[in-house]
Amino acid sequence: MNTRRPLIRYEPSPLLAWLYHRFFEHIEVDESWARAVRDADARGTVVYVLRNLSFVDFFALDYLTKRLDLPQVRFANDLGLWILEPMGRGWLNALRPPVAGEDVADLTRAVSSGASAALFLKRPAHLLERTAARGKSEGDAFIRALFDVQRTSARPILLVPQVFVWSKQPDDKSLGIVDGLFGPREWPGSLRTVAQFLANYRTVTLRAGEPIDVGAFLAHEKEDSSGVDVPDDVLVRRLTYTLLRRLERERHAVLGPAKKPADRLREEVVRSPKLQKIIHDMAGEGKAERTLMTARALAMVREMEATLDMNAIPPIDRALSEVVERMYQSVDVDKDGIERLRDAQKDGTLVLLPSHKSHVDYLMLSQIFYRNHMPLPLVAAGDNLSFFPLGPLFRRAGAFFIRRSFKGDRLYMAVVDAYVRRLIKDGWSVEFFLEGGRSRTGKLLPPKVGLLSMVVEAAIGVTGRKVYFCPISIGYERFVEEQSFVAEMSGGEKKSEDALALLKTMNLIVGRYGQLNVQFGELLTLDSVLAEIDPTAKAADLASMTPARRRAVVTRLAYRVMNEINRVTSVTAGALVATSLLTHDKRGLPHEDLVASCQRIARTLQRFGARFAPTLVSTAGDGTIRESALREALELFILAGHVEVHLPGAAAPRGRAKAVPADDAIYVVPPQARLSLDLAKNLIVHFFVSRGVVATALLAQTHEAGSVAVASLKERAQALSRLFKYEFQFRADATFDQIFDDVVAEMVADGELVRVGATLAPASADGREQIALYASMLRSFVEGYRVAARGLGALVRGALPTKELAKRTLAVGQRMFLAGEIERRESISRPVVENAFLAFADQGYVSRVEGKLSLAESFATATTVKAIEGRIAGFLPKR
Repeated sequence: MNTRRPLIRYEPSPLLAWLYHRFFEHIEVDESWARAVRDADARGTVVYVLRNLSFVDFFALDYLTKRLDLPQVRFANDLGLWILEPMGRGWLNALRPPVAGEDVADLTRAVSSGASAALFLKRPAHLLERTAARGKSEGDAFIRALFDVQRTSARPILLVPQVFVWSKQPDDKSLGIVDGLFGPREWPGSLRTVAQFLANYRTVTLRAGEPIDVGAFLAHEKEDSSGVDVPDDVLVRRLTYTLLRRLERERHAVLGPAKKPADRLREEVVRSPKLQKIIHDMAGEGKAERTLMTARALAMVREMEATLDMNAIPPIDRALSEVVERMYQSVDVDKDGIERLRDAQKDGTLVLLPSHKSHVDYLMLSQIFYRNHMPLPLVAAGDNLSFFPLGPLFRRAGAFFIRRSFKGDRLYMAVVDAYVRRLIKDGWSVEFFLEGGRSRTGKLLPPKVGLLSMVVEAAIGVTGRKVYFCPISIGYERFVEEQSFVAEMSGGEKKSEDALALLKTMNLIVGRYGQLNVQFGELLTLDSVLAEIDPTAKAADLASMTPARRRAVVTRLAYRVMNEINRVTSVTAGALVATSLLTHDKRGLPHEDLVASCQRIARTLQRFGARFAPTLVSTAGDGTIRESALREALELFILAGHVEVHLPGAAAPRGRAKAVPADDAIYVVPPQARLSLDLAKNLIVHFFVSRGVVATALLAQTHEAGSVAVASLKERAQALSRLFKYEFQFRADATFDQIFDDVVAEMVADGELVRVGATLAPASADGREQIALYASMLRSFVEGYRVAARGLGALVRGALPTKELAKRTLAVGQRMFLAGEIERRESISRPVVENAFLAFADQGYVSRVEGKLSLAESFATATTVKAIEGRIAGFLPKR
């Protein structure tokens, strides 16, 4: 009797085919996985490599290769393909006595004939399953067989690592009785494999590692450094290690680091050498004092720590999805950016640094990671969000809570530092907002580098794994918090976060807020940032640098992150419409003119290399803007009451009905709505700042924008950029002289300016129109600083707290607007006024002592205050 198993293509029985369809059709297959397998098949013979023996993994692989018409498995070690045909023709082979080396021979026959195979590398040991059963060997013999086949074949053998992750729970470093009986989560036995599969088959993740060419591997590794042939035993171990490492990298990119017991993590934080030194310094030599201080530190860790629980995430995800669908027309996510982060996470640690404009930010980012099968980040949240009932829920979703300010509490600062260091060293993705709090203006706030400094210090101590700093732009057409933001900008008090405020916000979700857009910038490392400062420096050198030098590196990193966020911010229809409505100089804007203005702004942004929301750009691929997208944005603002629609000669809508965008409509923005639209405009204002500074300086010198001496223009532009130091994020990698020269050269190249000797002038009528656009983008800020300068008159009688001075200044601004001294209602904004006060302090106009502002001695009269206002008013383009 011939006992040799035939090498044939197996098809599942009807029962197994039903099981395939029932359980495996939910697997989301990344096209990159299928493409990688097809590419490998085009190059040679594909051998799918899986980490540990699992018939569930094999079933899934067999199903997917058939469904996607990929190279199909003709051999699988330690399983036997009879499993595909229960009670079919192959089942008798399972009952016959084992034949030594038969599996190895079958693999050799399959691969030699060009057929694909599945190779399991390892089998974990646990109590309820025998470790020495028939065919349950490790993969060494099979890898030797592949070596033998490759040495006698011209066709390459490609080993393609495959990872099926059947659970979103991270691996656990604590082992219990269940782990001993059924295998740990990362190395499950058959029973636990089935349990994990049944619990998670709808959310399985499939990842493929980088293929290994066996022939290339043998050629590269055949000799050691002394030219001696390397034995096959050593080559087998090297290849096995390489495969396991690539498989583990893919698992890590899905699950993240292993989870430690909470008490162990707290103990490691409190025992960190740096924290212990602080405790010793503060407590002195007394044992009781040190014990008490240690207990305080431990209590602080308990108060701040995240307790990520993946069992809590699915219901949170479902609830959030329902809310998001009601709020937003669409959510656009940068898929290429997600893949860059996924690749970086395989062997690195991610520090996520998103813009912060809404409470929706951290909810959406965590959901994006969850939906894309990536480990959830641990998010630094203000302790004002730890209130019941949201606090415990956020904590289980990965939030850790820290105070807004550490000032005056040395121990607390040391505990936060130790906790963040431990997270980074353990490999957790950490997310926090460089801006500190939410921006109330729609544009980025200056970075606060306290927490970033802690992360950088931790990154310096991480060996064998890179730390990537990930700039992320999260943009909105309208903000859920819009009403409260406008109230605060108009002088209202900021209200603390609590359950009542949350319920009020929840009442707003029935509204529509347009599009939400998430874009990922270039990944930054300490090495890349250091190279900009000193090409010879490395991240390892940071440990030996002086504190001042390290602070300089952290500051450069912070501004590089902010520049990247600005660079990748996506242009939406709402931003274009708001910008057009706020930068024209007429009472109303006809529909035709609005569309033409949006198209002009869009063409300008395209020249700048800006990204655009997919729904905004025409599918024809010619870069034109879809007018239907502009109409949708108009409807959004009309429904919110930010834009009035006037149809001359037509009857007004009856009842609660509102007019809609129309070809013959004229759009008017009520003065009280301009601050709301300014939020949308400011999402893209940063693209225009550099040219806006040059244009403002140019137009302020001549009404007709005639020729201006380059030296004079440069001097005025520099003065304006210094004035706006706290208002905008300028390039961090160049001096003002270089930035000015680059901007002027770009404007000349784009046909906006013409250089004649040592002078500059608009190149044409179209150039004048572009220059006017750039200056108009900044006019509200110049007017706002003029309002702030007028407000300094209140200090002639004596010092005032900043808050009180800002309140009085806003009232002054209201009077200036009503009297026609300023044009833009959005100029009267508390954030703009407060930034102006900071700039005035730098300019030497005012000084700050104990929280109060007072006029500098040389500007302490009404006449000199008028002179300050006159200097700023001199930047306003002449009408």
